[in-house]
Amino acid sequence: MQKPVSKEAIYEAAEALSNWGRWGQEDQLGTINHVTPADIVAAAGLIRRGKVFSLGLSLKEKIQSGLFGVRWNPVHLMLATGTDAVAGNQTSPNLQYADDSISMPCQGSTQWDALCHVFLDGKMYNGYSAALVDSLGGRKLGIEHMRNKMVGRGVLLDIARWKGLSWLEDGYGITSSDLNECAKAQGVEIRKGDFVIVRTGQQERCLSQANWTGYAGGDAPGLAFETAHWIRDKDIAAICADTWGCEVRPNETNEAYQPWHWVVIPVIGISMGEIFYLKELAEDCAIDKVYEFFFVAPPLHLPGGAGSPVNPQAIK
Repeated sequence: MQKPVSKEAIYEAAEALSNWGRWGQEDQLGTINHVTPADIVAAAGLIRRGKVFSLGLSLKEKIQSGLFGVRWNPVHLMLATGTDAVAGNQTSPNLQYADDSISMPCQGSTQWDALCHVFLDGKMYNGYSAALVDSLGGRKLGIEHMRNKMVGRGVLLDIARWKGLSWLEDGYGITSSDLNECAKAQGVEIRKGDFVIVRTGQQERCLSQANWTGYAGGDAPGLAFETAHWIRDKDIAAICADTWGCEVRPNETNEAYQPWHWVVIPVIGISMGEIFYLKELAEDCAIDKVYEFFFVAPPLHLPGGAGSPVNPQAIK
């Protein structure tokens, strides 16, 4: 029987699952180290049809509802327009053009968490001090270290469809058994160095109902705390989901906020992809029964970033 989640359980898991020092005392990559050049070459061989799926949610979706911190919805602002050009309002007589800008938190939509995103007792992954993240960004473990690393074999675990549901209920904790049984039913093997993407269907519920209430920071289906052991045992490269925070909410304990995060990022050192758009990929996988694909999702080259927007691609 699974032990109840508590601070004691968190620290027990941290001790048992730590990857600190596994790739050397200076390592800043964590579980991305599991991906080898040979893995990338093999993953490229999964491209059979040349069908590309974008896993990035539209930046026009207003998913941030004020339930967490200071994150706001992306703001797209036009700096120059065609209407300006037609009206003769552009200052250059030799060029008519459109130009624009965007303002958003690095984690305001589909994004990667960097390894400097979450701390445990003032420490980051591999024992780096949290004080190394200051007003100028992370001097260690910034997202820039992943700018040429997020490539390899992707695997979709469509938990909602496997259970015969359009979406899982908020508060449903996906267990290690769920992950294993879903993979078995889909006929796909989870391998070392995989990018594992979990579909709960929650995002699609919000899209279909045009209602994002609670999506950012509210109750959600997601990975149960005990799956931290599954992640470590499988030695996967990264874990991603269609939810705001990957792990189940409400929290499984009153003693910690986001207890799964306490272990997976600063202790295991795994990069986490959140708010992934999975509808079209999942529908295609359900048709052709192929749940593995070439995955590429480089973050922006943002030195010191605690996260980065991304438009991931799954190619079959």
